[in-house]
Amino acid sequence: MIVAHSRAWWRATLALCLGSFLVFNNLYVVQPLLPSLHQAHGVSTLAANLTMSLATLSLAASLLVFGPLSDAIGRGAIMRLTLLLGGGLSLAMAVTPGFETLLALRVAQGFVLGGLPAVAIAWMGDEFERTAMLPAVGLYIAANSLGGISGRVIGGWAAESGGVSASFAWVGGMTLVGVALFWWLLPPARGFTARRFRLGQALGDLVGHLRKPSLRGAYLLGGLNFLVFINLYSYLTFRLAAEPFSLDSRWLGLLFLTYLGGTLGSSLSGRLARRASPPACMALGTLLLAVGMALTLVPSLPVILGGLTLAAFGFFLAHSMASGWVGRQAGRARGSASALYLVFYYLGASLGGLWLEPFWRVAGWPGALLGGALMLLVTLTLAWRLLLGERRRMAAEA
Repeated sequence: MIVAHSRAWWRATLALCLGSFLVFNNLYVVQPLLPSLHQAHGVSTLAANLTMSLATLSLAASLLVFGPLSDAIGRGAIMRLTLLLGGGLSLAMAVTPGFETLLALRVAQGFVLGGLPAVAIAWMGDEFERTAMLPAVGLYIAANSLGGISGRVIGGWAAESGGVSASFAWVGGMTLVGVALFWWLLPPARGFTARRFRLGQALGDLVGHLRKPSLRGAYLLGGLNFLVFINLYSYLTFRLAAEPFSLDSRWLGLLFLTYLGGTLGSSLSGRLARRASPPACMALGTLLLAVGMALTLVPSLPVILGGLTLAAFGFFLAHSMASGWVGRQAGRARGSASALYLVFYYLGASLGGLWLEPFWRVAGWPGALLGGALMLLVTLTLAWRLLLGERRRMAAEA
């Protein structure tokens, strides 16, 4: 087993962080382009949002395939090949002729991009000692946010100078270079034990995870928090593209630099977990997300940016804790347990537009925030229930 902060730990962690960076670089490149797609193709805000939501929906579906499959055939090959295909599809989108074709390619890309997130944390669970896993998960999720920042900033910058196609070309080219480095860095698996794939057993594992309250609560918390966080960012791009802000794609891309707050939140999650229980940290992260989003009601761009930075810190803190919690609570079939968490996570992202769109149409940005606040009340309740369950477990063991 790989021990924390050894040479092998750093190499493996760097590889998985790079892979995570590339996945989210490709997934989120379209987000600052939503107002441009809305105007260029004459589609509604909800239709423009499909370039995000359909990709995350297909990614969620793919996790149900790649997670159980990795328990049977191993995880390394899945990560390498799906990253390669994801980069190739970004290059294909650079020459796509129309909006419908773009949507079809985004669905395919979302599916293959699910390969690495479905199995990366399970790979750590196989190869890392228990004490080595928590800091690695924190860095891995920090790389999620860095990849999302990079994709959005590059997407906005490239679109402003060369159009939407240039955004996909830049991200696709970067991905193919990064895949070569990932291929070299990732060490061979030594702790993996193959389980013969049986559909009935795979479905049974998924049902077993869902029946476990400590896992089910984390699944719902992660999915509903992401529903709020990612989709409020999307609707905020429409608000800031309009008067009185009138930001173009380049500046909308830079807006996502506030995700650096999330990078910090993920990186600090391991330290915070030594001072408080993971459910308490999930609740804290959710509260910070709510406060940060409330600050965006102030009609001042600096205050909005500060609020988004705080919201990102809180969201990624809660996400890191929930993700690591699932890895520790799953007694068996860790690949499918981690994949199921991400199914809920990306399903939340996919459905968020449907939830928030009516609030947006009726009351604009304040309405969208109200819709988000209602969901965050649910996730705070879930965090509280997980905390009570953890205290009961510890009391029973004492």
